[in-house]
Amino acid sequence: MTEDRIKDSERLSALAHPLRRRLTDILRAYGPATASTLAERTGQGVGNVSHHLRVLGAAGIIEEAPELARDRRERWWRRASPNLSWKQSDHASDPAAALVAQTVQSMLLDRHTAAAREWLLEEQPAEWVDAAFVADRWLRLTPEELEEMGQELIAVLLKWGTREVPDDGRERRAVLAFAYGMPATP
Repeated sequence: MTEDRIKDSERLSALAHPLRRRLTDILRAYGPATASTLAERTGQGVGNVSHHLRVLGAAGIIEEAPELARDRRERWWRRASPNLSWKQSDHASDPAAALVAQTVQSMLLDRHTAAAREWLLEEQPAEWVDAAFVADRWLRLTPEELEEMGQELIAVLLKWGTREVPDDGRERRAVLAFAYGMPATP
C-alpha cells in the first residue's frame, strides 16, 4: 500500500487548516471531485474551495485528474496518495515544524471527537446504531509494542479504506473509524 510520509513541515502545514483537511477527507471518502462538487459538499464558495485545492495541490497532498475532465475548463482533483502519515519525531528538531505537527494532530483530534459527538446527538437509523462501535482498553505496553499495535490497526483501516467498493445497490455511508493510542493515566 502506498504511503506518503510527510517529513516536510511546509507540506504538513497545508493540512493545518480545517477546510483543507475536510477536502482531503471528502476526496478520500467519495473519490475524485471538482471544485464545484466540493463546494456543494462543504457549503463553501467555489473560489474559496479552489484556493484551498491549489494549496493542497502545491503541497502534493492532492493532484489533478485530467482524464476525468469533459473539457479543458473542468478540473478534477484526487488524493495523491491513499495514505498520509507523519511522525512527531520527524519535526522535533525544528520548533516551528514541531508546532505545525502538534497543531495538525490537535485539529484532527478535535475533528474526530466532534464527529463522534455529532453522531451521538443526532437520531440515527437503528441498523446504523447497531453497527456502530466503541472499543477501548487500558494496556501496559512498551513504546515498541504500542507502535506495533498501531501498525496493525492502521493495516485494518487501510484494508477497508482502500478496497474497491462493491456496486451492489446496497446503501453505503461514509464512516469515520479512528483509533488513538498514547500513554495516559486511568
